[in-house]
Amino acid sequence: MKRIENPQKSLAMGRRSFLGGAAALGVGAGLSAPAIISSASAKEISDIYLRDQDLPFIGTEETFSTYELMERNDRLFLEGTGLAELGPRRIGAMDEAGINVQILSAHTPGVQNIPGQEGIDFAYRLNRLIVEGPMATYPGRFQGFATLPLQSPEASADELERTVREDGLLGALTNGIIGKKFLDHPDFEPVLARAEALDVPIYIHPGIPPDEVFQIYYSNMRPEYQAEFQDQVLSISAYGWHQEVVTQCLRMITSGVFDRHPRLQIIIGHMGEGLPFFYERIVEKMSEVTERTLDKPFEQYFHDNFWFTTSAFPQDELLHLLLKYISVDRVMFATDYPFADMKQQTDWFRAVDLPREDKEKIAFRNAEKLFGMKV
Repeated sequence: MKRIENPQKSLAMGRRSFLGGAAALGVGAGLSAPAIISSASAKEISDIYLRDQDLPFIGTEETFSTYELMERNDRLFLEGTGLAELGPRRIGAMDEAGINVQILSAHTPGVQNIPGQEGIDFAYRLNRLIVEGPMATYPGRFQGFATLPLQSPEASADELERTVREDGLLGALTNGIIGKKFLDHPDFEPVLARAEALDVPIYIHPGIPPDEVFQIYYSNMRPEYQAEFQDQVLSISAYGWHQEVVTQCLRMITSGVFDRHPRLQIIIGHMGEGLPFFYERIVEKMSEVTERTLDKPFEQYFHDNFWFTTSAFPQDELLHLLLKYISVDRVMFATDYPFADMKQQTDWFRAVDLPREDKEKIAFRNAEKLFGMKV
């Protein structure tokens, strides 16, 4: 089957459709707050929704774009999502949801597929936009992750250092496969080493699969429904890119990235991108074959080098599964705005059945610790 043009349109359609359906049905299932509410008394319902209304939030995966970036990536159709709006509309949504700070990051794939000086200059403009725009206009409400021109790794390392030291950005965010390479490739050693030296994290966000991957794994869907973009949605938000992020993280462990850079910190979103479901299986099998090749037990790297965010997955059972394997000290709140509704996410988390101390850690304290910031 021929690949459909403009896969980004399917990304927008798929994510909005999914989230709209989720909103209609309530946040999550199983142990989620709406399920509890369905059998609760009026007073119990009131208590659930009034719980922890004073809880501050730092949103750690909050997306923005510019018209230049959207046009470059054929995404002008995303204009209505609010990606390019970094003023009153976004602040109003934050206030309604009770989000104190958003950490901004450029929309997938940023500029990482733009080679040479063009990519370097574009990354600089995007990074300066965060600083001169929302961070200056609304002091204390916005922070940012650097966008890096990863086709030029040395320049990326330099831009990361510049943004951290001069602009006060908090680290960097990457988007999936860089060309045909993951971050464990030797080409990106300068970026990893500089992040470790600066003591700032790298947030690994999913990206669009290369054409070859798409054709092998995700094409050949029913041709009569090609207009519904089924194959593209499967390759990205429905399934594909979550698995891709986990694959990249496992490659980083097995290739010895964290033995070479033991203080390097990696963040992944979407409630662990499926990792909690596979955690025991992965640890069991990979421990057997890496006992003599890694400096630490395989599972230890998840606890020493990774952080996890809740972005766009407001489901109690998934949060509890993540916390079964990962310390509450390494989980952070995120909304995935504007692809997910901020208030839906904060209302869900306020109603989660966790001790107040743990909720504060996830909502804002862990982010404060990792990024050296205060709400």
